[in-house]
Amino acid sequence: MGILEIFFVRTPYFFYMAKLKNIIKQLSEQDFEAIYDSLMENGADKSAYLLKSMREKSTSDNKIMSELEVNTNAYYTLRSRLNQKIEEYLLQQLESPRTDLLKKVANINEIIFTKKKAIAIATLKKLEKELLDYDLSNELTVIYKSLKKLHINHPDHYTYSQSYNQHVAYMLAVDKAEDLLGGYFKKYGQYTLSNSETEKLELTLLNQEMNNVGALYKSHRLYVYQSCLNIFHRLFVEVEEDSLDDDLEPIEDILTQIQRTFEDYNLDSIYHHLKIIFEFLKLEYYNHYRVYRKAEKYFEEVNEDAALLLSNYNLYTYPSQFLISKLERHKRLGLEEEMFEENEALFLDFEVDQNDIPQYVTYMVYRALSCYYVKRYDKASRWINNLLNEVSLKRYPNAQLEIKVILALQYCLLNDYDLFNQLINSIQRQIRIIGKDNCEHLMIFTKILKVSISELKKNKEDKIKSLIQKFSRFEKQGFSPSMYIKMDDEFASKLS
Repeated sequence: MGILEIFFVRTPYFFYMAKLKNIIKQLSEQDFEAIYDSLMENGADKSAYLLKSMREKSTSDNKIMSELEVNTNAYYTLRSRLNQKIEEYLLQQLESPRTDLLKKVANINEIIFTKKKAIAIATLKKLEKELLDYDLSNELTVIYKSLKKLHINHPDHYTYSQSYNQHVAYMLAVDKAEDLLGGYFKKYGQYTLSNSETEKLELTLLNQEMNNVGALYKSHRLYVYQSCLNIFHRLFVEVEEDSLDDDLEPIEDILTQIQRTFEDYNLDSIYHHLKIIFEFLKLEYYNHYRVYRKAEKYFEEVNEDAALLLSNYNLYTYPSQFLISKLERHKRLGLEEEMFEENEALFLDFEVDQNDIPQYVTYMVYRALSCYYVKRYDKASRWINNLLNEVSLKRYPNAQLEIKVILALQYCLLNDYDLFNQLINSIQRQIRIIGKDNCEHLMIFTKILKVSISELKKNKEDKIKSLIQKFSRFEKQGFSPSMYIKMDDEFASKLS
């Protein structure tokens, strides 16, 4: 992996220091000296010292902090600024043939009006070839439109008219595929909160429509977009059906083909940014088949850019699924307590979009559960109360009930009897409205909490353990944060 490739798999959060060290060590001598000299000239002596230490020494962070005479926060800030300086330098060095090509397309009228016809046609033909290499359908329509005008008195006019029409149709197909992607993942978010069979059917129809659009043209771009949707759909929506269909292309083969496409079109800016999507899909693929050893590799890659994924990629996937997968991973490995501290750095500059209700709900509950696992029950309750106050969940009564039960758990652990009793009454009313059969696991959860807060002294822990055993028989369906509460002996003891 080259230095630019390493750099552009962006790490905007200084929590992940290993990547910064890796980048610095792989800088060429010329680049290293240029950055070092620039820092010294601008009076950034400490940044220059840090750059040199990371390049030439195997000194620990604590030792460097001591040498620089800075505390932990100042050290993290220093590293963040150094990372930013390196980014700025490498951006300046980056040459983009694609950018130059787009500039040439923008200047086509200048060529047509100032050059001889033969030269203009030759230039357009050269641009056509380069644009085909990049699969830039929008720009190709401009080229063919110009070529058919220049050939208005020539037999080739018909050929270029046909090419123009074909590329307009292809451009519309690509636009349609992008719209289907965004629409599918918006609908999937709603489906996670509702667990509605109707919305599941709508997702299946959108998946079929995407496949129909992808079949219109032999196009690597359409294949990439189609794969974003197909893989996710097979992992999270039509799971059982997938295993029975021998006609489907194996997911691992799709991922291999996508990797080849990204390598073949390595200067394509969209593909460059979509790499994180397929790292995420690889993670989910190995999680799905419980090949956790392979999943770990992709977890680290995606986790480093979690905030970026959540902020900028909801038109190409359902990023909030990563937070669910992270909860599952940490619970499986017994690392629940690590999430709280990591979140402080990971989501330092992240602002969740309240208009995207499914993502907002998932993010806020994830932050609350991270607080719960480090026994910050007061802080966990604040995250949930903020969520319930800021968005309306009337459309998603089951999801609302799940969230209220998690909040009731915090009040129970805080021994706030007044708030607990008010909330548990609200929960019980909602259970009666929804129907006991539709939320049986939450009924058992509330029974656990009621036993915990009761004045019962005899066999309280045994009764709680008996209820936990019943709760454990239920499987996770849709949005079920209650399933991420680790109900072990310690949990039973704490509640009793």
